[in-house]
Amino acid sequence: MTGQVRTVDGRVAGRRGQATRQKLLDCLREMLDTSPYRDVKVIDVARMAGTSPATFYQYFQDVESAILEIANDMAKDGQRLKTLAEDQNWAGKGGFAAAEALADGFLEFWRDYEPILRVVDLASAEGDKRFYKVRQKILTAVTGSLTEAIEGMQAKGKVGDDVIPNAMAGTLVAMLAAVAGHQKGFESWNIKMKDVRPALSTLVYMGVTGKKPPTR
Repeated sequence: MTGQVRTVDGRVAGRRGQATRQKLLDCLREMLDTSPYRDVKVIDVARMAGTSPATFYQYFQDVESAILEIANDMAKDGQRLKTLAEDQNWAGKGGFAAAEALADGFLEFWRDYEPILRVVDLASAEGDKRFYKVRQKILTAVTGSLTEAIEGMQAKGKVGDDVIPNAMAGTLVAMLAAVAGHQKGFESWNIKMKDVRPALSTLVYMGVTGKKPPTR
């Protein structure tokens, strides 16, 4: 744990306080795995962490502010998606491998953070700007990297001028996020994720390069 951790009233928390705060966050995240976030109460989080509601309120104003802390940490980890999209050679088989890696990255990220992303999506849809900013932080960085990739392909004459790079990139990122967030839904439709993966990779590759994937 790096940097200073402060209580709600501005005091710097010591090691013991930091450990208590982190345990509260860990317990909250665990509870979100099985419960809708509106059903999660401060007293339940505190009890699971072996402390009191008064201690919870030392570090967080309410359950939503604690979830926001978890979401912000998730957004930092979300930068790994950007690295999968930037500085790639999108031509040929290597390009399709890059598309596969990006698709896999989104699918894995959503599996890792599904309970938190569910809250982020719901709160964003309800107009909570705090959670909306978290979602945008994750997706905007990837969109920028893909935009640059498409612009690079255009500069080499491999993608037509009729393609608007940022519009195509934004569409691809929205698709990746939507598919990644619907993995359980595909299973309910009797569609296997091992079959979704190549379809998703193909669409990403075609969107960036304007070409069909190379024969493998």
